[in-house]
Amino acid sequence: MNTTRRHHLDIIRVLAVALPVSALALSGCATNTPEETAPPAAEPTTVEPVDTPEPTTEPTAEPTPETVTAMVYFPLDTRNGFVLGREPREVPDEPTMAGVVEAMIAGPEDPDYGAVWNPATTVNSVTVAGGVITVDLSADARTANVGSALAGLMVEQLVWTVTDAAKDPSLAVQLTIDGAPAGELWGAIVWETPVTRGDPMANRLLVGIDNLAEGATVTSPVVVSGEANVFEATLLWKVLDANGAEVQSGFATSAEGQTFAPYSFEVTLPAGTYTVVVSESDPSDGAGGTPMSDSRRITVG
Repeated sequence: MNTTRRHHLDIIRVLAVALPVSALALSGCATNTPEETAPPAAEPTTVEPVDTPEPTTEPTAEPTPETVTAMVYFPLDTRNGFVLGREPREVPDEPTMAGVVEAMIAGPEDPDYGAVWNPATTVNSVTVAGGVITVDLSADARTANVGSALAGLMVEQLVWTVTDAAKDPSLAVQLTIDGAPAGELWGAIVWETPVTRGDPMANRLLVGIDNLAEGATVTSPVVVSGEANVFEATLLWKVLDANGAEVQSGFATSAEGQTFAPYSFEVTLPAGTYTVVVSESDPSDGAGGTPMSDSRRITVG
């Protein structure tokens, strides 16, 4: 081999060894150049605010308390002295008996009846056990400006009111004051043991309206009903206008005479304000005193 050809082979060998080293060097440079390898920067993203509606809270309607109609007794003065009339009142369904006692203490809606209990009196509890209704009142119940006749009727008033609400006239009633038997009351009586209802003939109004509350708004024909203890089962009625003039009158009959029995009648009236009056008949023609009566002011719509 001549000298020129050997020289050419040596050059090729040198180049073959040098090329990998140069490639590695270039590769290392490419790795260390972030401008050439980093991905393009992302465009900033704008997030539009989302309108969140204000939460709406519907007002929660308070539940309407359940009520029942109960008869509450009140004193009034008649030809037989003080007796008990009664009127329908809306009271809480539970506890019904505590509700009627509170209504009794608060006083009547009918202006013909009287309020005799101290209105500051609180009903602590009303319980039933062993055939006895125990009514526990605050010490304010000891204060009442009444004489002996009305003091005795206050006992009957409480007894008739709570036994009527209990729907059991045979139950006895015990009054306690702040948990202890009432004892002496109103400077006139002593109440230490349970008491049952007294004679209805001596203690009750002989004719009464039970279905109409004082000031009630009703439709025509107007139904009037209640109980009466009248001669030959006959009672009289009349309707007065707002000026007190009589616009209609008539009579009705109870289911039985000479004992407390139900009665009912209807009267057709135009729109207006009226007073309905029911009364016992008067076979004595005034000799027995003014006949007992009951009345209610109503509005016919």
